[in-house]
Amino acid sequence: MSPAQFHCWLQDPARRPLVMGILNVTPDSFSDGGKFSDPALAVTHAREMAAAGAAIIDVGGESTRPGSQPIPADEQIRRVERVLRGLRGDLPAILSIDTTRAAVAEAAIDAGASLINDISAGKDDPDMLPLAARRRVPIVLMHMQGTPATMQNNPVYGDVMGDVIESLRKRIAAGVAAGIEPANILTDPGIGFGKRMEHNLELIRRMRELRTLHRPVVIGVSRKGFMGRITGEDLASGRRFSTAATVAWAVTNGAAIVRVHDVGPMAQVVRMIEAIQHGAADSEPVS
Repeated sequence: MSPAQFHCWLQDPARRPLVMGILNVTPDSFSDGGKFSDPALAVTHAREMAAAGAAIIDVGGESTRPGSQPIPADEQIRRVERVLRGLRGDLPAILSIDTTRAAVAEAAIDAGASLINDISAGKDDPDMLPLAARRRVPIVLMHMQGTPATMQNNPVYGDVMGDVIESLRKRIAAGVAAGIEPANILTDPGIGFGKRMEHNLELIRRMRELRTLHRPVVIGVSRKGFMGRITGEDLASGRRFSTAATVAWAVTNGAAIVRVHDVGPMAQVVRMIEAIQHGAADSEPVS
Protein backbone atom coordinates (compact mmCIF):
# COMPACT_ATOMS: atom_id res chain seq x y z
CA MET A 1 0.00 0.00 0.00
CA SER A 2 1.34 3.41 -0.99
CA PRO A 3 0.53 6.72 0.76
CA ALA A 4 -1.74 7.61 -2.16
CA GLN A 5 -3.59 4.30 -1.82
CA PHE A 6 -3.93 4.86 1.92
CA HIS A 7 -5.43 8.29 1.24
CA CYS A 8 -7.98 6.69 -1.09
CA TRP A 9 -8.70 4.02 1.53
CA LEU A 10 -9.44 6.71 4.12
CA GLN A 11 -11.97 8.30 1.77
CA ASP A 12 -13.73 5.01 0.99
CA PRO A 13 -16.75 4.24 3.25
CA ALA A 14 -16.52 0.61 2.11
CA ARG A 15 -12.86 0.38 3.14
CA ARG A 16 -11.49 -3.09 3.78
CA PRO A 17 -9.69 -3.91 7.04
CA LEU A 18 -5.93 -3.47 7.13
CA VAL A 19 -3.23 -5.06 9.26
CA MET A 20 -0.76 -2.77 11.04
CA GLY A 21 2.47 -4.47 12.07
CA ILE A 22 4.08 -3.38 15.35
CA LEU A 23 7.78 -2.49 15.22
CA ASN A 24 9.09 -1.53 18.65
CA VAL A 25 12.65 -0.22 18.44
CA THR A 26 12.88 0.07 22.21
CA PRO A 27 14.71 -1.91 24.90
CA ASP A 28 11.70 -2.22 27.21
CA SER A 29 8.43 -2.86 25.36
CA PHE A 30 6.18 -5.36 27.18
CA SER A 31 6.21 -8.01 24.46
CA ASP A 32 9.39 -7.73 22.39
CA GLY A 33 11.54 -5.16 24.17
CA GLY A 34 15.10 -5.08 22.81
CA LYS A 35 14.45 -7.60 20.06
CA PHE A 36 14.53 -5.00 17.28
CA SER A 37 16.55 -2.17 18.83
CA ASP A 38 19.28 -2.81 16.24
CA PRO A 39 18.27 -0.82 13.11
CA ALA A 40 19.32 -3.58 10.72
CA LEU A 41 17.22 -6.17 12.54
CA ALA A 42 14.29 -3.72 12.68
CA VAL A 43 14.46 -3.09 8.93
CA THR A 44 14.55 -6.82 8.20
CA HIS A 45 11.58 -7.46 10.49
CA ALA A 46 9.59 -4.65 8.87
CA ARG A 47 10.17 -6.19 5.44
CA GLU A 48 9.07 -9.57 6.78
CA MET A 49 5.86 -8.09 8.19
CA ALA A 50 5.07 -6.30 4.93
CA ALA A 51 5.62 -9.53 3.00
CA ALA A 52 3.32 -11.33 5.45
CA GLY A 53 0.45 -8.93 4.83
CA ALA A 54 0.99 -5.73 6.82
CA ALA A 55 -0.26 -2.66 4.95
CA ILE A 56 1.16 -0.39 7.69
CA ILE A 57 4.34 -0.67 9.75
CA ASP A 58 4.04 1.24 13.05
CA VAL A 59 7.48 2.23 14.33
CA GLY A 60 7.82 3.28 17.96
CA GLY A 61 10.84 4.52 19.91
CA GLU A 62 9.16 4.77 23.32
CA SER A 63 7.58 1.98 25.34
CA THR A 64 4.02 2.64 26.46
CA ARG A 65 3.62 -0.46 28.63
CA PRO A 66 2.00 0.10 32.05
CA GLY A 67 4.44 1.87 34.36
CA SER A 68 6.76 3.05 31.61
CA GLN A 69 8.39 6.48 31.78
CA PRO A 70 8.62 9.09 28.99
CA ILE A 71 11.65 9.02 26.67
CA PRO A 72 13.13 12.36 25.48
CA ALA A 73 12.26 13.33 21.93
CA ASP A 74 15.87 13.33 20.77
CA GLU A 75 16.36 9.75 21.95
CA GLN A 76 13.14 8.65 20.25
CA ILE A 77 14.34 10.30 17.03
CA ARG A 78 17.70 8.53 17.31
CA ARG A 79 15.93 5.19 17.67
CA VAL A 80 13.42 5.53 14.83
CA GLU A 81 15.07 7.74 12.20
CA ARG A 82 17.58 5.23 10.82
CA VAL A 83 14.90 2.54 10.64
CA LEU A 84 12.46 4.77 8.77
CA ARG A 85 15.10 5.98 6.34
CA GLY A 86 16.18 2.39 5.78
CA LEU A 87 12.64 1.47 4.77
CA ARG A 88 11.57 4.55 2.83
CA GLY A 89 10.71 3.72 -0.78
CA ASP A 90 11.60 0.07 -0.23
CA LEU A 91 8.42 -1.38 1.25
CA PRO A 92 4.95 -2.35 -0.07
CA ALA A 93 3.47 -0.74 3.06
CA ILE A 94 3.19 2.73 4.51
CA LEU A 95 5.19 3.77 7.56
CA SER A 96 3.60 5.05 10.76
CA ILE A 97 5.26 6.75 13.73
CA ASP A 98 4.05 5.80 17.20
CA THR A 99 4.76 8.86 19.36
CA THR A 100 3.13 11.62 21.41
CA ARG A 101 5.82 14.20 20.63
CA ALA A 102 5.51 16.56 17.66
CA ALA A 103 9.28 16.81 17.17
CA VAL A 104 9.51 13.04 16.83
CA ALA A 105 6.55 12.93 14.47
CA GLU A 106 8.01 15.64 12.24
CA ALA A 107 11.42 13.95 12.09
CA ALA A 108 9.66 10.69 11.24
CA ILE A 109 7.60 12.33 8.47
CA ASP A 110 10.82 13.76 7.03
CA ALA A 111 12.28 10.24 7.17
CA GLY A 112 9.33 8.66 5.34
CA ALA A 113 6.40 8.19 7.74
CA SER A 114 2.91 8.80 6.30
CA LEU A 115 0.82 8.32 9.47
CA ILE A 116 1.02 9.49 13.09
CA ASN A 117 -0.18 7.17 15.86
CA ASP A 118 -0.60 9.26 19.03
CA ILE A 119 -1.76 7.39 22.14
CA SER A 120 -2.42 10.72 23.89
CA ALA A 121 -4.73 11.96 21.09
CA GLY A 122 -2.72 15.17 20.87
CA LYS A 123 -2.91 15.95 24.59
CA ASP A 124 0.75 15.38 25.50
CA ASP A 125 2.14 17.94 23.07
CA PRO A 126 0.13 21.01 21.98
CA ASP A 127 2.12 21.11 18.74
CA MET A 128 1.01 17.64 17.60
CA LEU A 129 -2.40 18.45 16.11
CA PRO A 130 -1.15 21.60 14.33
CA LEU A 131 1.75 19.55 12.94
CA ALA A 132 -0.61 16.91 11.53
CA ALA A 133 -2.68 19.69 9.97
CA ARG A 134 0.32 21.53 8.52
CA ARG A 135 1.94 18.40 7.08
CA ARG A 136 -1.44 16.97 6.01
CA VAL A 137 -0.61 13.62 7.57
CA PRO A 138 -3.37 11.32 8.88
CA ILE A 139 -3.35 10.78 12.64
CA VAL A 140 -4.70 8.11 14.98
CA LEU A 141 -6.24 9.63 18.11
CA MET A 142 -6.36 7.10 20.96
CA HIS A 143 -8.24 7.18 24.24
CA MET A 144 -6.19 6.78 27.41
CA GLN A 145 -7.05 7.49 31.02
CA GLY A 146 -3.92 8.88 32.70
CA THR A 147 -0.44 8.26 31.33
CA PRO A 148 1.48 5.01 30.74
CA ALA A 149 3.14 5.54 34.13
CA THR A 150 -0.20 5.90 35.97
CA MET A 151 -2.92 4.52 33.71
CA GLN A 152 -3.47 1.25 35.59
CA ASN A 153 -3.75 2.92 39.01
CA ASN A 154 -7.43 2.22 39.67
CA PRO A 155 -9.05 3.36 36.39
CA VAL A 156 -12.73 4.19 36.93
CA TYR A 157 -15.57 4.82 34.45
CA GLY A 158 -19.29 5.42 34.65
CA ASP A 159 -20.12 3.91 31.27
CA VAL A 160 -16.80 2.94 29.73
CA MET A 161 -17.96 2.99 26.10
CA GLY A 162 -19.92 6.19 26.55
CA ASP A 163 -16.96 7.84 28.26
CA VAL A 164 -14.52 6.72 25.55
CA ILE A 165 -16.79 7.88 22.73
CA GLU A 166 -17.31 11.29 24.34
CA SER A 167 -13.57 11.73 24.91
CA LEU A 168 -12.74 10.74 21.34
CA ARG A 169 -15.46 13.02 19.99
CA LYS A 170 -13.80 15.94 21.79
CA ARG A 171 -10.37 15.02 20.45
CA ILE A 172 -11.73 14.75 16.90
CA ALA A 173 -13.19 18.24 17.35
CA ALA A 174 -9.83 19.48 18.64
CA GLY A 175 -8.11 18.01 15.59
CA VAL A 176 -10.55 19.63 13.19
CA ALA A 177 -10.20 22.95 15.03
CA ALA A 178 -6.42 22.68 14.58
CA GLY A 179 -6.93 22.34 10.83
CA ILE A 180 -6.82 18.56 10.30
CA GLU A 181 -9.14 17.35 7.57
CA PRO A 182 -11.80 15.09 9.14
CA ALA A 183 -10.94 12.36 6.62
CA ASN A 184 -7.38 12.30 8.03
CA ILE A 185 -8.51 11.38 11.56
CA LEU A 186 -8.69 7.79 12.81
CA THR A 187 -9.78 6.70 16.29
CA ASP A 188 -8.64 4.05 18.77
CA PRO A 189 -10.51 3.15 22.00
CA GLY A 190 -7.19 2.33 23.69
CA ILE A 191 -7.62 -1.27 24.80
CA GLY A 192 -5.41 -1.75 27.87
CA PHE A 193 -4.64 1.94 28.33
CA GLY A 194 -6.20 2.97 31.63
CA LYS A 195 -8.70 0.13 31.62
CA ARG A 196 -9.35 -2.86 33.82
CA MET A 197 -10.00 -6.27 32.27
CA GLU A 198 -13.77 -5.75 32.46
CA HIS A 199 -13.41 -2.37 30.71
CA ASN A 200 -11.38 -3.92 27.89
CA LEU A 201 -13.90 -6.71 27.39
CA GLU A 202 -16.84 -4.31 27.38
CA LEU A 203 -15.16 -2.01 24.84
CA ILE A 204 -14.44 -4.97 22.57
CA ARG A 205 -17.93 -6.39 23.01
CA ARG A 206 -19.60 -3.03 22.22
CA MET A 207 -17.15 -1.78 19.62
CA ARG A 208 -19.85 -1.38 16.96
CA GLU A 209 -20.92 1.70 18.92
CA LEU A 210 -17.69 3.41 17.88
CA ARG A 211 -19.23 3.79 14.41
CA THR A 212 -21.12 6.79 15.78
CA LEU A 213 -17.83 8.70 15.51
CA HIS A 214 -17.85 8.18 11.73
CA ARG A 215 -14.10 7.64 11.62
CA PRO A 216 -12.04 4.48 10.94
CA VAL A 217 -11.42 2.49 14.11
CA VAL A 218 -7.98 1.14 14.99
CA ILE A 219 -7.88 -1.75 17.48
CA GLY A 220 -4.71 -2.78 19.30
CA VAL A 221 -5.25 -5.97 21.28
CA SER A 222 -2.15 -7.95 20.38
CA ARG A 223 -0.76 -10.04 23.25
CA LYS A 224 -2.36 -7.77 25.88
CA GLY A 225 -2.10 -8.74 29.54
CA PHE A 226 -5.84 -9.13 30.13
CA MET A 227 -5.83 -12.02 27.66
CA GLY A 228 -3.26 -13.82 29.77
CA ARG A 229 -5.42 -13.41 32.87
CA ILE A 230 -8.33 -15.01 31.02
CA THR A 231 -6.42 -17.85 29.35
CA GLY A 232 -3.71 -18.44 31.94
CA GLU A 233 -0.96 -17.70 29.41
CA ASP A 234 1.79 -15.81 31.24
CA LEU A 235 4.05 -15.25 28.23
CA ALA A 236 3.01 -12.42 25.92
CA SER A 237 4.35 -14.35 22.93
CA GLY A 238 2.03 -17.25 23.84
CA ARG A 239 -1.16 -15.21 23.42
CA ARG A 240 -1.46 -15.72 19.67
CA PHE A 241 -4.75 -17.64 19.81
CA SER A 242 -6.45 -15.19 22.16
CA THR A 243 -5.21 -12.37 19.93
CA ALA A 244 -6.59 -14.16 16.87
CA ALA A 245 -10.00 -14.58 18.52
CA THR A 246 -10.13 -10.90 19.42
CA VAL A 247 -8.93 -9.78 15.97
CA ALA A 248 -11.67 -11.89 14.37
CA TRP A 249 -14.30 -10.31 16.61
CA ALA A 250 -12.92 -6.81 15.97
CA VAL A 251 -12.95 -7.16 12.18
CA THR A 252 -16.43 -8.70 12.24
CA ASN A 253 -17.61 -5.72 14.28
CA GLY A 254 -16.16 -2.98 12.13
CA ALA A 255 -12.47 -2.50 12.95
CA ALA A 256 -10.72 -0.76 10.06
CA ILE A 257 -7.17 -1.50 11.23
CA VAL A 258 -5.88 -4.20 13.58
CA ARG A 259 -2.51 -3.48 15.18
CA VAL A 260 -0.62 -6.75 15.80
CA HIS A 261 2.75 -8.37 16.42
CA ASP A 262 2.11 -11.67 14.62
CA VAL A 263 1.31 -10.28 11.18
CA GLY A 264 1.19 -13.48 9.13
CA PRO A 265 -1.35 -15.37 11.25
CA MET A 266 -3.47 -12.27 11.90
CA ALA A 267 -3.53 -11.38 8.20
CA GLN A 268 -4.95 -14.86 7.61
CA VAL A 269 -7.61 -14.22 10.27
CA VAL A 270 -8.59 -10.95 8.58
CA ARG A 271 -8.70 -12.59 5.15
CA MET A 272 -10.88 -15.42 6.44
CA ILE A 273 -13.35 -13.05 8.09
CA GLU A 274 -13.56 -11.08 4.84
CA ALA A 275 -14.24 -14.27 2.90
CA ILE A 276 -17.04 -15.24 5.30
CA GLN A 277 -18.56 -11.76 5.08
CA HIS A 278 -18.17 -11.06 1.38
CA GLY A 279 -17.25 -14.28 -0.42
CA ALA A 280 -13.95 -15.86 -1.41
CA ALA A 281 -13.69 -13.80 -4.58
CA ASP A 282 -13.24 -10.68 -2.46
CA SER A 283 -10.75 -12.18 -0.02
CA GLU A 284 -7.48 -11.05 -1.60
CA PRO A 285 -5.53 -8.87 0.86
CA VAL A 286 -5.11 -5.15 0.25
CA SER A 287 -1.55 -4.13 -0.58
